[in-house]
Amino acid sequence: MDLQTRPLGKSGLQITTVGFGSWAVGGGGWAFGWGPQDDEDSVRAITHAVGRGVNWIDTAAVYGLGRSEEVVGRAVAAIPAADRPLVFTKCGLKWDAANPMTPAIRNSTPATLRLDVENSLRRLSVDRIDLFQIHWPDDLGTPVEDSWGEMARFVDEGKVRAIGVSNFNVALLERCEAVRHVDSLQPPFSLIRQGAAADVIPWAAAHGTGVIVYSPMGSGILTDSFSRERVAAMAEDDWRRGSPSHQEPDLTRNLALRDALRPIAARHGTTVSAVAVAWTLTRPGISGAIVGARTPAQVDGWLAAGSLALSSADLAEIASAVEGLRAGPV
Repeated sequence: MDLQTRPLGKSGLQITTVGFGSWAVGGGGWAFGWGPQDDEDSVRAITHAVGRGVNWIDTAAVYGLGRSEEVVGRAVAAIPAADRPLVFTKCGLKWDAANPMTPAIRNSTPATLRLDVENSLRRLSVDRIDLFQIHWPDDLGTPVEDSWGEMARFVDEGKVRAIGVSNFNVALLERCEAVRHVDSLQPPFSLIRQGAAADVIPWAAAHGTGVIVYSPMGSGILTDSFSRERVAAMAEDDWRRGSPSHQEPDLTRNLALRDALRPIAARHGTTVSAVAVAWTLTRPGISGAIVGARTPAQVDGWLAAGSLALSSADLAEIASAVEGLRAGPV
């Protein structure tokens, strides 16, 4: 498939507008897991996405408490060197292996980040990480300047190519930028969660920072087959069971918004999933969208977003549905 590419800010990395998201690859059994996941399915999904043209994978140390990185590393190692995708991962979350259902501590001390980068290099089986990101702002009182200074040293040492942050606000971005340029920002952004468009995405555009958005399908709601029954059937350790977006009253509104995308998908001969992801890519300043999948079939459900051009009429129809349903401001 002929996927569009865009520069990731000023990092020098050129990425397809859709990338493979590996959150669910971590499986269940931890605080923000997605329930059981077969590693063989994960490897097949990753290799299928890369074979169809996706040129980057996003994961994180905390996904499955190391499991996602290990699976990504295994999948990438099996791909011929000339075809291997860029690998992005995240750091700064300290978990307790003895209590996996306890949420990880947001710890971005320089010592923790250094341990994280070495562990991620080992689990991913790579010599250098293409994009290394602080996953969440520190909760321990560590000055962000200290954390970001250590991240900059990883670049200088050749351990990573580019550095970024996830879930940071404008104030923290400004403080990082004063130390060293922020190559990439990863905020949540979708039709049901549009808050980033009001502040951090414009900041990134103004500063030459690339943006890769996560959960563009609303963690599954903005897909063709999602339903209330699907929520009820989720595994007990699937984090979405406790998410407001997957509970009433938000669930009814979100499903109605999903249904409003069906006529647009039909006109383009594509899926609702592809329309939802393609909509995020119309926002100025966004480099790409991280899209999760558990199987090759799920990859095929959203892959068309990487080449789908929504018309002004399509966008007006979507905007009208969002306004009518009062969706998306958070």
